[in-house]
Amino acid sequence: MKINSAVKLGTVATFAAVLLAACGSNGSSSTASKQTLNWMENSALPSMDASTATDVVSGETINNTGEGLLRIGKNSKTYPGVAKSYKVSKDGKTYTFNLRKSKWSNGDQVTAKDFVYAWQRTVNPKTASQYAYMYAPVKNANAIINKKKAVSTLGIKAEGNYKVVVTLTKATSYFPSLAASPMFFPQNKSVVQKYGKKYATNAQDNVYNGPFKLTYWTGTSDNWSMSKNSSYWNAKNVKLKKINFKTMKDPQTALSQYQSGKLDATYLSGQQPKNYKNSKQYIERKSASTFYIELNEKKDSMMKNKKARQALSLAVNRNQFVNKVLQDGSTTAKGLVSTGLASYKGKDFNTDAAVPSATSQDLTKAKKLWKEALKETGRSSYSLTLMADDTPAGKNITEFVQSQWAKLPGLKVTNSNLPFKTRLARSQSGDFDAVVSAWGADFPDPISFLSLFTSGNSYNNGRWSSKAYDKYIAAATGKDANNTAARWSDMVNAQKTILNDQGIIPIYQQGKAQLVKSNVKGLTYFPTGANWDFSTAYISK
Repeated sequence: MKINSAVKLGTVATFAAVLLAACGSNGSSSTASKQTLNWMENSALPSMDASTATDVVSGETINNTGEGLLRIGKNSKTYPGVAKSYKVSKDGKTYTFNLRKSKWSNGDQVTAKDFVYAWQRTVNPKTASQYAYMYAPVKNANAIINKKKAVSTLGIKAEGNYKVVVTLTKATSYFPSLAASPMFFPQNKSVVQKYGKKYATNAQDNVYNGPFKLTYWTGTSDNWSMSKNSSYWNAKNVKLKKINFKTMKDPQTALSQYQSGKLDATYLSGQQPKNYKNSKQYIERKSASTFYIELNEKKDSMMKNKKARQALSLAVNRNQFVNKVLQDGSTTAKGLVSTGLASYKGKDFNTDAAVPSATSQDLTKAKKLWKEALKETGRSSYSLTLMADDTPAGKNITEFVQSQWAKLPGLKVTNSNLPFKTRLARSQSGDFDAVVSAWGADFPDPISFLSLFTSGNSYNNGRWSSKAYDKYIAAATGKDANNTAARWSDMVNAQKTILNDQGIIPIYQQGKAQLVKSNVKGLTYFPTGANWDFSTAYISK
């Protein structure tokens, strides 16, 4: 998410979120009379339900129309949101949040009960939230998710209307960052119950407590709009009056709209970044997001064969893809975890956890392994469909990988580029052979990536499984949770395990090349989490 997507972890130095803003203050003397921002997205908005949304576009929109106990700000730090202050017990397991008086967009008060309801709704197995696992640090969350305890036993309670007390299973240094994430936002119980299945499926059947409110979205429309939320407690400091979002899948059309003034920002792809690198409006956004291919090991014996998986990985020239095809600031993946996300004792995670053979090309070895895999599975040939989004980037990667895999003897590859929501649904249901997936870190810690591939995790679409991997993740989140050195070692060993077994095929770490009009100021961009906060942005004169 990636939604889709920050915190300081003890002695672990982390990759700071970056505030990318043009010079100039956010003062009223420099603002234009018309405060409307026209923004481009590559994919349509799939969901506005904070309990079930899984993608970056949904996370970004929820992050700007809602607000949690805390907010993420400059340099990955948390700052007051609905909670004006909080304190932590000496053992690090109890957080007491003192709420300010704030309102929903329908005039209802935002109370402690809204947080209790939302958190319980998300971990409730009936909700089927794929993000429920993020609640693991909260007392009894795992037991509730596994249907072993009642939802009411979750470690959160309301003391009156304006105090929330959260009890954790163990001290968790990154918990404040979780409390600022969209999946931990409050929900208005009366509104959820009023709309039932229609809740959050369009702009009207919802309610908002953030800087903006969604004013146009049909649930299937490619365009949507947010307007300033006058009920927001800090509305006086929100400058933008309206943000119009347009889904632009064709980069040339998007660029034309940017040049004609119909868009204030546009993402670039193909040859475009190369053509605009010298422009003052050109910016490269570094993202803590990794794109990788998942192979459906549940479907047939070929993808269960380690040699087959290794051959498919070794056949791909990642350097050629990022430097000749994407050319947008993206870099080759060094592992599952994005480079620059976290470091320990001066070493980046991927320096310690690298498995070069899992992310490099060796076509001779690839062909040898592929032939052996065919023989071991009793085949003379093999056909598969490679699935990805129907975005320019999605089409680029399927076309490139298809050309690379075509060099393997007896392999026929068919591409399937689908709308994001369709691709996501098929991935989750296991209706694929191979799929291009992506994950953006929700907070700057390797566990944000590594926890995805434990056995049975709902995001583990290919159903790769390793007892050793599960053991390392259990240790990192359990007995070694507060032992920095041991926890780091657990996570390093986990990544090495999945890479040595080629449980996934890492391809590239995303960079976003973007053009932004010079009069757009105060944009806040995060490499992790929901990426954008528009509450500080404005249009200058």
